[in-house]
Amino acid sequence: MKFLLFAILSAIVIWSLRSFVRADATKVANKLRSLIIIIPIIVAAVFIFLGKFIFSLPFLILILPLLKAKGGLSLFQLFQLWRLLQVLKASGRFRFGESRTAQSSSMSVTEAYKILNLDPKKKYTKDEVQKQWKRVISRVHPDVSQDTARLASIVNDARDTILKNL
Repeated sequence: MKFLLFAILSAIVIWSLRSFVRADATKVANKLRSLIIIIPIIVAAVFIFLGKFIFSLPFLILILPLLKAKGGLSLFQLFQLWRLLQVLKASGRFRFGESRTAQSSSMSVTEAYKILNLDPKKKYTKDEVQKQWKRVISRVHPDVSQDTARLASIVNDARDTILKNL
């Protein structure tokens, strides 16, 4: 019985290795990419089914950056964009459905640091501010979506406010 099981497993391994060698590199990459997404989902589903919710979380967190949402943003990038919207909404700078533009003269320096996700207690160089601005503006640039034009202007005002006060 053990020999038969070993023979079947050996045949499967040999067949899979031969098909792997003959396959096109893009097909292998696509299959591997899909396996990287599918296997953690299956393992997380098994843990959830067994009632081990806490054990399923690491597998779900592993696949979050791999899943892409509409517009090519990963879920992590969407979370960062949501955080930016919450900061702007709390400061009264952005409301959905309004078309008024932001006024850079009324933006405080601490608010500008929050918008660019920088620590106001640290000293930053001009290059560091520019680098962080590029990270944020890549998510809210009007080329990504026409609806983010106001957000992009607010982010630009935040950068200008910080650079004026360096």
